[in-house]
Amino acid sequence: MSDTVQDLIAGGAALIVGLALGWAAHSAAGRRRRARAQRFFGLPDGSECVLVTHRDSTSAHWSIPRHDALALLGLASVVENCGAHPEIAPHDTGLQGFGARTEFCVGDPTAHRRLAAHMSNLLPGVTVHPGDETGADRGTLTVAGTAYRMETGAVEYVLLARLTGGEGGRPVFLAAGQRPVTHRAAVRHLVRNQAQLARKYGMDGTFCLLLKVVNSQAYGPDVVELVADVSKTATTVAPTSRRAGKG
Repeated sequence: MSDTVQDLIAGGAALIVGLALGWAAHSAAGRRRRARAQRFFGLPDGSECVLVTHRDSTSAHWSIPRHDALALLGLASVVENCGAHPEIAPHDTGLQGFGARTEFCVGDPTAHRRLAAHMSNLLPGVTVHPGDETGADRGTLTVAGTAYRMETGAVEYVLLARLTGGEGGRPVFLAAGQRPVTHRAAVRHLVRNQAQLARKYGMDGTFCLLLKVVNSQAYGPDVVELVADVSKTATTVAPTSRRAGKG
């Protein structure tokens, strides 16, 4: 056998070994990422979770606002990648308590009963203005005495939280905002930044972030700014509120 043939055989063998090692490393990294996501979201293989939303108040039939539906699709992809099974439930159906299974609660807390209940129990430091007779100030979020008012299409706010409680220890994720586009923005922020959030707060940690969606009339849910980490103030009883600007 000539040296050239031997070199070709040796090169081919090295290539095959290299490809096999690369595939094994890639697969191992993928399994680690999946395991981290499963732990962060509380979604082990074969587990169940619930996605809770509310109806579109402008529709005569039971329907979900477009941005809320897209937010749920994003969460459904996460659930599928973790090997879990989702259930979509309306906010006003009789659901069990929280903690037994992971829950994603998405919507406007002035219209979403279960979300409002979670915020009252788990985020007592946050108040949500129901609006007056004309609807003015509806959805205004007050945290640590500062009110964050919506300027429709220009500046809108949403709370993104990972909380635990109840029996079972599974997390509850909240995306509580002033318009459906903010809910979608919060869910995208959660999905895109899950690794960073897990590193900062721990795989089993809790957090509550106040996010600002900028110029949604032009950019949709794409431009999001972190206003503040309100984890401590949101989870303690609110002080006497003061009327303030959008912060």
